[in-house]
Amino acid sequence: MKSMRKKIMLLLIAVFFIAGVPYLKTPSNCGAVIPLAFTGAIFGCGGDKEAAKQNEEADRSSAVAAETESSTTEKKGELKVTFVELGSVNCIPCRMMQPVMQDVEKKYPGQVKIVFHDVWTDQGRAEGAKYRIRVIPTQVFLDKNGKEYFRHEGFFPFEEVDRVLKQKGVK
Repeated sequence: MKSMRKKIMLLLIAVFFIAGVPYLKTPSNCGAVIPLAFTGAIFGCGGDKEAAKQNEEADRSSAVAAETESSTTEKKGELKVTFVELGSVNCIPCRMMQPVMQDVEKKYPGQVKIVFHDVWTDQGRAEGAKYRIRVIPTQVFLDKNGKEYFRHEGFFPFEEVDRVLKQKGVK
């Protein structure tokens, strides 16, 4: 009897995961890798193509502003860590990381460079491949020489980010 229950439970679990596969959409929506398909199934990251295009345009303009701002940060000569956030503006856990990044920027001006890449855009997809991400959001921390010293997948609260930054002397 227990064997039969076990088989039924495994079958139900398999059906649940198979049901998530239709959420695998084109790269402009919910990514083209299997872990992102399940993220889409759980968090509903589908989105329509028009919204994705509008977000891409907004990201490009904010990326230009961020690059200009980060170049002035680097001129101060105190840069100790680069905090790379790989996610999407259409993903719920990724959106939850936005206030964390803002808090880091306020607490450590000139010491931490924050870079965000929307991996559901053409430009961001290349960055996602460069950092070999498996899920979003993913945080990658680089030392002042550009060498990765820490990586985290999923939502990462400010307190934990703060601990990671202090490993490299950020005060």
